[in-house]
Formats: sequence, structure tokens, C-alpha cells
Amino acid sequence: MTSAGSGLTIWQTCALSLLVFTGASQFALVGALAAGGNPLTAAAGAFFLGVRNAFYGLRLSQLLALPRAVRPFAAQWVIDETSAVAVAQPTRRAARLGFAVTGLSLYVLWNLTTLLGALGAEALGDTDAWGLDAAGPAVFLALLAPMLKTATERAVAGLAVLLGLGLLPVLPAGMPVLVAALAAPVALWVEGRRREDRLEEGDR
Repeated sequence: MTSAGSGLTIWQTCALSLLVFTGASQFALVGALAAGGNPLTAAAGAFFLGVRNAFYGLRLSQLLALPRAVRPFAAQWVIDETSAVAVAQPTRRAARLGFAVTGLSLYVLWNLTTLLGALGAEALGDTDAWGLDAAGPAVFLALLAPMLKTATERAVAGLAVLLGLGLLPVLPAGMPVLVAALAAPVALWVEGRRREDRLEEGDR
């Protein structure tokens, strides 16, 4: 429904879910488009949010040790959930099974519900009148909140929010999301400096 409210057709919405199988990137893309952002800027924001999956892939390539011919297809299913299930398994065989079952079930259900949501949005008509433009950010925040367990993670999220909201009146739509990504290296740099200071104090 969120993508339909951004002006995408049913087929564009379904193609997005089929080809970009990562929720955060999809929400970032349609959110930027809904705000009137440039498609290239929106795509860039979605890309940077999806970069984390590449790091998952590095770990899973060692854990699963799949044949070369299968790896390009398996890469489509490298997301938070499949990575978590695979890494939690005690054996390689169990990890492969967990990855495959989780990936297949989520991929089918995600795309099915995407189709149903797009059809429902078309039936509703003007989605802005229903306030559905807030659905994407609300879902994203609901997924993100339980993951913020450490002080550093909360600092990154807080700084990202300040950067994103503070730059909304200044930068074109979609750009504040990209700039907000700078919150991570800044917070990690500050945390690193604090650790170095504590180590120096301990050596004295």
C-alpha cells in the first residue's frame, strides 16, 4: 500500500518486491519517492540500506559453502532473517536447510502480501486520504526499535533521526536519508575514542 501511495503501479510494486527482497530498502525507496524525491536519489538510499546484506553474505558463504552455480540464486535470499536462522544452526546441513526454508517461505509470503496490499490500495483509491503514507516509516521503526540494545546503537539511531529531520527543509527529498547514514561512522568514532581514553587511564 505504501508503494501504491508513492505512485507506483501494481506491477511496479510487485517487481520491486521480487527483485529487491529487503524490506528496509523497499520502504526507503518508496518513502523517498512519496516525498517527491529524485528516483536516483531514492535508489541510492535503498542501496546503502541494503549494503549490510553483503556482509551477511560474506559470513554465509563460509557457513553454507554452496556450489558456485547456486550462489547467485541464494544471494537473493540473504536478509536479516535467513542469516539469523542459518547462523544459529549447529551443523552445515542444518544451516543450509534453515536458510532455504526461511528464504523460500519469506520470499513467497512477502511477495504474496505485496500483491494483496497493492490490490487493496488500488481498491481504496487515494491512499493519502487514509494516511497510508505513514505506514512505511511506522513499520520500519517498529522493526528497528527492538534491535537498539546498546548505548552505541541508540546513539546512532538518535543522531540519524536528528540529521534526517534537521535536513528535511534544506536538502532535496531523499538526500536526508543518505546524509543520516553518516551517523554510524560518527558514533563509532566517538565510541572508539572513549575506549582509547579508558585504556590510557587504565595504563596510568
